[in-house]
Amino acid sequence: MAKHIIAVLNQKGGVGKTTTTINLAAYLARANRSVLICDLDPQGNTTSGLGIDKHQLDSTLYDVLFGRADAAQSIKEVSSQGLYLLPSNAELAGAEVELVSTPHREQMLKNVLDRLEYDYVLIDCPPSLGLLTVNALTAAQDVLIPVQAEYYALEGLSQLLSVITQVRQALNPNLNILGVVVTLFDKRTSLSEQVKSELERHFGQKMFNTVIPRNVRLAEAPSFGKTIADHDKWSKGARAYKALARELEKRVNG
Repeated sequence: MAKHIIAVLNQKGGVGKTTTTINLAAYLARANRSVLICDLDPQGNTTSGLGIDKHQLDSTLYDVLFGRADAAQSIKEVSSQGLYLLPSNAELAGAEVELVSTPHREQMLKNVLDRLEYDYVLIDCPPSLGLLTVNALTAAQDVLIPVQAEYYALEGLSQLLSVITQVRQALNPNLNILGVVVTLFDKRTSLSEQVKSELERHFGQKMFNTVIPRNVRLAEAPSFGKTIADHDKWSKGARAYKALARELEKRVNG
């Protein structure tokens, strides 16, 4: 199958972006796809959430971006089921500054990923709209936007959509919004339902049918360095991400 590069993006923090990247990737891998997670967030939460000590890495995405290390040497296998990680740590924060004076600075990540062979590459973007995020949008075919079912959920989304449009016009004409997924959904509250309805009004067919619930097992999995599929595959969170992976494959391949 052709390689699909998906940027998981929302410039607001705390929306379940890293959780979505990790667990969506895990279920795509369990469907016999080869999957690479690219940790583009200097916080390195994806890296530590998959059980990798981000302070003990010989090389990271930062080194690969600037040609100081080879991607193949830096990529870690994090599951026997075909799940791989290009890790990051706080060093990546320096990339924003270095990229400013680098020729073709928006293409750096694309140049790295184009040489790699995986069925899916999921990019966990930083919670900002800087040069690292522009690199992700230039490299990707699709954007997946997790939005939390909480007050202010829609705040900042217009700015995010504007950046996607600008990148499409200037750098990546084929960039597509794959969809919006509701996260941290609590069916006990009317607010969650109101936010979901508001998102459906704005995004229509771009909304994923699968909703990711607020779930204790999902929240605690990263502290064990595990995906939800390995931590508790029968939890509500696990079932939701399994369903989301199926829905995503239909969209991507349909």
